[in-house]
Amino acid sequence: MKLPEKTSTPADKSIITAQSLAGQREAAAERRARYPFRFPVDRRQLGGKFTVKENSRRLLRFFYLERRLMHGLGSWALGIPDYEVKLETGRHIFYHADAARALRERLSEQEMRPPAVDGHRDAEVDRFIDELLSAESAAELLVGVHQVLGRAIATTYRHHIDDTDQVTDVPTIRCLRRILTDYEPMLAWADEAVDAYIAGGVEEAKLSTWRWHITRLLASIGGVTGADPRGEAPTPLRIDAKPYERGTVPNRDSRFDTFIHTGDYDTADAAARFDKHSYEAIRLRFIRTQRDEVDAIEAFGTFIWDIRFKDFNAEYDLARITWDEARHTEIGHRAMLASGYDPYELRNRLTSSTCRGPMEPAFAMAEINLFGEVGVLKTINDLIDTAASRNDELLRHISDYIRADERTHVRKGTRILEIMTKLDAKALELRTRELFTECLVSLGAIKKDIDMKTLTREEIEHLVGE
Repeated sequence: MKLPEKTSTPADKSIITAQSLAGQREAAAERRARYPFRFPVDRRQLGGKFTVKENSRRLLRFFYLERRLMHGLGSWALGIPDYEVKLETGRHIFYHADAARALRERLSEQEMRPPAVDGHRDAEVDRFIDELLSAESAAELLVGVHQVLGRAIATTYRHHIDDTDQVTDVPTIRCLRRILTDYEPMLAWADEAVDAYIAGGVEEAKLSTWRWHITRLLASIGGVTGADPRGEAPTPLRIDAKPYERGTVPNRDSRFDTFIHTGDYDTADAAARFDKHSYEAIRLRFIRTQRDEVDAIEAFGTFIWDIRFKDFNAEYDLARITWDEARHTEIGHRAMLASGYDPYELRNRLTSSTCRGPMEPAFAMAEINLFGEVGVLKTINDLIDTAASRNDELLRHISDYIRADERTHVRKGTRILEIMTKLDAKALELRTRELFTECLVSLGAIKKDIDMKTLTREEIEHLVGE
């Protein structure tokens, strides 16, 4: 019996050689030659550094960092004094929330259910974030959040795009590229803002010391991915001496002339510019109210921190509302300019934030949602109609957009309140009215009287001024 001839075995036993049938390759070449169209060649190749498991591990770390940045910036919303920085931070809160949402969705496509993603915790990242938030000034906050962590995240995302499989992992690549479209202007703005702080007298050496401290701390936890070589953590950490807590007092920069004793602008100004019931007075009050929604940035940002980890969708909705309120603040500021005012000549109302800052989130949220935003919707339709009849295109235009936002906020706010409290609507409203009555008495907005009863919804709308 004749044995079969031995054939050579490839050195790499994983290689399976192609077996073409007679004439097929030649026929394929002829068909390609006859095909008339020469489309661009897709030069992407199979192969990448990550398995699905490793890819998911990294994406989960990215998600957690973005979520914690959303929380952390929200916790600073009250404490930032500078108008432009507070406004921009309102935007950045949402940019990080939206990045977390996109990463969460991608993780769900890699066999991680949303509850598992949402339930993820990382103690070393939490410790890093708490130290980051222990900045002594808004300038230090920008250095740590943007110039250290933000820049490292952006670099890591770009490296991940380059290193992952360019064909099989296209959804991750697209996800990270879309996130980077927000990071690029955010980091560029932060660099200019830090330069402005230094030019205005903030000590550059102190900022550099903080930058080095946070850079070393990030390296000690393996960087953004957690997989980089780890160095020694710097000592001492500020959080070891004093655990991080969010602020409760609203801050404004020195350009603002502020008041807390009333929600009424004429009372605060000690004079009336127009007859109280005139269109001109109502118009100016609406524009001032929009500029003063800088306090709404503070409110919704703070709520994100206060309900952190209770429900991701509620956090996300709060972040989106925070972004909207940043736009409303801009709208009011620019409408003041378009109406011929220097925005800083018009006093800024701090009444709302002063009351809400120390308050439990459910009651603070109820005030701004059930009283403030619902109150706006009661009157804004008539305002738009009157503006149109007077050919006041500026007010008609801005109030039309604000109405659409406020309708959305009221709808989303109902679900957020369900996350914040188990109280029924009646009990929640009553307790909110009681707390705001107490606060307004303490501020001198109303006089304490032995016969005084809890303020009505309408009275709170007027006295808080939203």
